[in-house]
Parts: sequence; C-alpha cells; structure tokens
Amino acid sequence: MALAKGDTFSATVRDLGANGHAVLEHPSGRVVFVPGAWPGEAVTVRVTEVKSRFARAELVAVDAAAPQRRSAPCALHGQGARHCGGCPWQFVSYPAQCAAKQRRVVAELGRLGIAPERIAALLESPQELGYRNRAQLRTDGRRLGFLSAGGRELMDVPHCPVLNPPAAALLADLRAKLPQPQWRGRRRGTWTTLDIDAEFGSSLGQRLPFRQGNDRQNLRMQQWLAERLATLARDAQVLELFAGSGNFTQVLAEAGFADIVAVEAVEAATRALAARALPGVRVLTHNLYAPGAYPALLRAHREARVLVLDPPRDGLQAADELFGTPNQLSDVLYISCDLATFCRDSRVLLDTGFKALTVQPLDLFPQTPHVELLAHFSR
Repeated sequence: MALAKGDTFSATVRDLGANGHAVLEHPSGRVVFVPGAWPGEAVTVRVTEVKSRFARAELVAVDAAAPQRRSAPCALHGQGARHCGGCPWQFVSYPAQCAAKQRRVVAELGRLGIAPERIAALLESPQELGYRNRAQLRTDGRRLGFLSAGGRELMDVPHCPVLNPPAAALLADLRAKLPQPQWRGRRRGTWTTLDIDAEFGSSLGQRLPFRQGNDRQNLRMQQWLAERLATLARDAQVLELFAGSGNFTQVLAEAGFADIVAVEAVEAATRALAARALPGVRVLTHNLYAPGAYPALLRAHREARVLVLDPPRDGLQAADELFGTPNQLSDVLYISCDLATFCRDSRVLLDTGFKALTVQPLDLFPQTPHVELLAHFSR
C-alpha cells in the first residue's frame, strides 16, 4: 500500500520519537511521526508530508485514549496552526511525562554501553506549572505571544501557565502597552522577538543574558555538581568551558578549588563573571566555536585534571579534538541540555578511556520532551 500526502489511516502508537512525537507504522511499513498522541493509543491521522524514509502526519482523532491522557491545563494547548506550540506534552499527566523521559535516557545511553544502574532516577520538577523564569516571545506590535504548533502563526497569549509569577507579571505589563507600532518586524506582516526574564526584565530584538529557566531545578543542578566535586582532590586545576556568567563557576569556587580557569566566548558574560571576583577563578574570553579552540586551551592548561562543561544544545561539536589532544584530565563533569549531542560527545569520551560513573537526568522543562543530563566521567 503506497503512502501519499493526504492519506488518512488508523494505527496504534508504538513509541515516542526523539522530538517527543508519537511513532506509528503505516500499513506500507513506513514510519510516521505525529504530535499529540501517546504510546498505546489508537489514533486516526492524516499524512501531511512524505519523506524518503518516513512521513509526518496530523492527529485527526483519538480512537482509544491512553490512561495517562488528560485535559491540558492551558486553553491554548493543541497541535494545530491555531494552538500554541510551547508545551507539546500538556495533554498527558506529569508522572507519565517523567517516566517517558527516563525510559528514553536509559535506552539511548544503553546504546553507548552505559548500564542502567549508572543512571539515576529522573529529578522531577517540584512544579510542573508556574516554574519558568524567562521566555522568548514574539510580537507584531498588535499581538504578543508564541509561535503556533506549526511554527508559522503568531499566537496571542493573554496568560502562560508555565511562567513563574514575576515572569507572568512582566508578560501582563507588556500586554497592557499594546498596541506598539515600533514593536513590528522590519518587513510588513512579520514579527520581532521580545525576551522576558524575571531577573533581567525585557528586551526587544536582542537576547537577554543566559541563565537556566527553572530556578528550583537549577539549584538542584548546582547541588549535584557540589556533591560530585566533593569526591575530588582540591589541588587539581579545573578547566571550565562555557562558563557563562558563573552559574557553575561559583560552585567550583565554593568547593575550595584554588585554580579554576573559567572560559566563555561571550564577552558580556566574561565581564559579568570577572566582576564577581570569585576566589581562585581566572576568567578567559575565548572563542569556543573556532577551529582548533579546544586543543589550544588544553595545551595552554596542561595541568588541568578536572574539566567542567555546560555547552549549548549543539554540544561540543569537536569532542574528538578536545579529548584527542594529550591531556592530564582525570574527571569530566558534563552538563548537557540535549540528549542526542550528549550521546555523540559521550561516545568520544568513552572511546578515549573514560568511564561513566553516574548520569543524573533532570526535568528542567515540564510539559516538554526536553531532558537535562548531568554526568560524571572518570579515568
């Protein structure tokens, strides 16, 4: 049976993909991804796109719902062009979300040979709503909100239940100023970004300084790092890459390490970090994305035995260059916001003689497929 755009068929969801979409099998045997469905559900879908190896579809009907399905706590939640695309998993219970994240982490790390007993239970967020301290909104001067589930339409958002009270108050204050013709995009019919942050305020068309989006979970990340550092000798030189403005640098300083080299590419962040004057910390501005950046750093800091990493979603990109350079590293503490790039980089670590002592999954963003990973490798 051929598969074509516009086809409608029924099937049972067998799994979840890496992006959190349901995985179905078309009668032809082709894999089909559809948002808004959950494993075990019988659904009817309509094919929207056909690729060489898979297809995408939209949900038409839930014929038999999973017991984990619930009414979404936000009226704007959904999968269509007229629904907000910010929280794709609101339609299932929070325990089910956490269980799915744990299963995915165990399965993906298992492919690397990391045994399940090395993987801790997911640290669930104390709040599944009202936790987020920052967000990037879109505005055309008349509306203010997020992009639709299809990513093409601007959804006006009067209230967002995942924002914490200060961030929600910022959203309300900005909405009270509408309309604002100067907030329009540069071209007719487009929009511009408007960042809000409970600490830094708002910024039109320019990103605010980065920080973790869930305060209570960020505190647990810092606590995890402190506990792992407590097992290491304090006379070791520490090299920290992607230090930002010092979210984890302060944990290193408080742990009592006397020689900490904190490296970040963004000058505004290194200025902010240097201004904190943390004990034992040397701040270095270095382009971590340039070819040869990692080997140069290791050659300049040959005595480093501890490496702390908190890269962006793209990961290290050149992990083979970093760990292929002769070094004295004995411990790597890797904090990751993307499971796929974490697995890619971890494979290089494992191939160069490191072993995974422990991996701690953490739910930083409830209602989404995102999962944070904190890992300690040693050799």
